[in-house]
Amino acid sequence: MAYLKVAGTKIVDKDGKEVILRGAGLGGWMNMENFISGYPGCEFQIRAALAEVVGEEKRDLFFDKFLEYFFQDEDAAFFKSLGLNCIRIAFNYRHFEDDMNPRVLKPEGFKHLDRVIDLCAKHGIYTILDLHTAPGGQNTDWHADAGTHIANFWIHKDFQDRVVWLWQELAKHYKDNTWIAGYNPLNEPTDPYHTRLIAFYDRIYNAVREIDPHHALFLDGNTFASDFSHFGECYKNWHNTAYSIHDYSLFGFPASPEKYESSAVQLTRLRRSYEKKREWMDAHGLAVWNGEFGPVYARKEYEGEATDAINAERVKVLKDQLDIYNKDRLSWSIWLYKDIGFQGMVHVSRETPYMTLFKDFLAKKHRLATDAWGADETHVRHVYQPLIDLIRQEVKPEHQNLYPGPVWKLNDRVGRLARNILVSEFLVQEWAEHFRGKSEAEIDEIARSFAFENCLHRDGLNKILTDNASLVAQSA
Repeated sequence: MAYLKVAGTKIVDKDGKEVILRGAGLGGWMNMENFISGYPGCEFQIRAALAEVVGEEKRDLFFDKFLEYFFQDEDAAFFKSLGLNCIRIAFNYRHFEDDMNPRVLKPEGFKHLDRVIDLCAKHGIYTILDLHTAPGGQNTDWHADAGTHIANFWIHKDFQDRVVWLWQELAKHYKDNTWIAGYNPLNEPTDPYHTRLIAFYDRIYNAVREIDPHHALFLDGNTFASDFSHFGECYKNWHNTAYSIHDYSLFGFPASPEKYESSAVQLTRLRRSYEKKREWMDAHGLAVWNGEFGPVYARKEYEGEATDAINAERVKVLKDQLDIYNKDRLSWSIWLYKDIGFQGMVHVSRETPYMTLFKDFLAKKHRLATDAWGADETHVRHVYQPLIDLIRQEVKPEHQNLYPGPVWKLNDRVGRLARNILVSEFLVQEWAEHFRGKSEAEIDEIARSFAFENCLHRDGLNKILTDNASLVAQSA
């Protein structure tokens, strides 16, 4: 089997035949996220708190078993049965390096990553390796696992040096694996100056190519993979490279400004948002990969009788996006494969030990809107609105739209700092306390909640993905 390659606007096999990659992101696994698995704040915080409550040995047991159960052979077989052919694997640098022992490789980091790559290959599924979290935080959000809204990765060269080192280690390990479709070196960067990202991509490209001349690179645009406006002619130095957009639509989230009805105006807005993200690639004849997209879904325990109507609307957004992508024969990776019921193709049953243990805690998190992703701030808006009003009153309008605006508006920034960082921090210990007094067998059962056998399927979503994957396959 030969490596996939990027040729012009297409991804191709060894014979030059187009290969359209359609699949999902394996998020919340080797890079955990609060809304995916139900904790507050950042992964590094809950790991430390759990060690305080149950000790390091039981802490390590839970997270190792979580990684083991989250994706197994049954998951890969199910994924392949849907007609999908690629999984984007998000991972955290901390699995391979400690901040207190930088540039010393932790070989145990490969334990689960190798296992899942091999499982996928066994079932004929390509993988794309996505460094979702970099030292210092490459973006301003929770999933950079830095506990701050400052992307320090861009202001400390040593953080960048460590990622260059890490990708060289990864390239050494995976350079001969042809089931890996490519490397996604940095998820959703937010460089306020735009130029440092280009310089870093030059470094990472050259560093990887020293060791691995074969695998494709998938480079995210700046500002959460939405902006290539400063990339200029740098593509001339980067061969076998595709460019990644993340095409989320506000219509698919609780903060949507209006009911989505597939009107002509709304369809135009969907298309224009997508086209704007890929404008630079189209101008230069470059390959585009949609590394993330997809709506979130209502849940009966929170949205009650309105759940079905809300989800029908969200599915309509998804179908309209896929119609657009099909016209362009776009490769994509929907976000995401598995979670606790908000966005995943499969989700952990509410009857499992994990979900019953955390039922009341999850309701509190939802009420307080401590997760940024798809937050419904209805219950706490009155608390934060006075602060937003104060800033609008006292700060000049031209100084209110701080980077990463316009993606972050003023109310988003206040929400990130006040709810998603500050309030979440106070809930970390409460999450960990749920494990106090648990035996090793009980901890194992809690982690087992995430196994495929304990998950429900979002059948409507999965059928849509299957139908769209097969549409493109039939027209090939």
